[in-house]
Amino acid sequence: MSKSIGFIGAGKMAQAIIGGVLKSNNVAPEQLIASAVSKETVEHVKKRFTIQVTTENKQVAEQADLLFLAIKPDLHFQIIEEIKDVVKPNAIIITIAAGISLQFLEESFARKIKVIRSMPNTPSLIGEGMSAISANDAVTEDELDEVVQIFSCFGKVEVLNEKLMDAIPAISGSSPAYVYMFIEALADGGVKNGLSREQAYTLAAQAVLGAAKMILETGKHPGELKDEVCTPGGATIEAVAELEKKGFRAAVLSAMESCYQKTKSLS
Repeated sequence: MSKSIGFIGAGKMAQAIIGGVLKSNNVAPEQLIASAVSKETVEHVKKRFTIQVTTENKQVAEQADLLFLAIKPDLHFQIIEEIKDVVKPNAIIITIAAGISLQFLEESFARKIKVIRSMPNTPSLIGEGMSAISANDAVTEDELDEVVQIFSCFGKVEVLNEKLMDAIPAISGSSPAYVYMFIEALADGGVKNGLSREQAYTLAAQAVLGAAKMILETGKHPGELKDEVCTPGGATIEAVAELEKKGFRAAVLSAMESCYQKTKSLS
């Protein structure tokens, strides 16, 4: 890829994307530029990735063919007002913030522009991200393929109709937090039964990782895999029955609904 990729905002998620793109060897460091308010962040990114850095957002906007808005939702209008007159005519604008719609981006730029709405998650930091993206009708199929390739550098990616994007934070954007709570609870149970804290976290985290890979790599239904672990009259089915009694599934669904409604309110 010969295009210039810019990042306005250089926090953890932007760094995950930068790291994934560079690791793929499809993009050279000199093709990337990032801006941040903090000089400390700018220096850290420059040292870590040896890419161009600046504290000037307009400099990034002027150079980038693919421009990531790696900023909080409430900063989008302010930043777009700052850069909209210097963005390249055929640049593709990519937001990674929850609740920022394609329509909002188009209206903020006050002209027809190529925009993509995305929702990556924090496991992107280790190359195991799950991202969802949606594009407006100004983005060509070839351009969308290029963006998919970029997101594939740090995990899996799904292209969705935008009407489904508000559902993504609940299922993949925010869900690592639920999983961390589950792992912590598993580890607490292990410690209660005599394991060291370090051993308990390793055992719990690897079990969750392995279970997730079983779904992705076997293609089996999660219910089928669960049944394979549950020996008739055994300990696992006792645990599963207790989870059902305590409303485990209902609690997850309720949490996801709260997340979805909050995301909708941000739009």
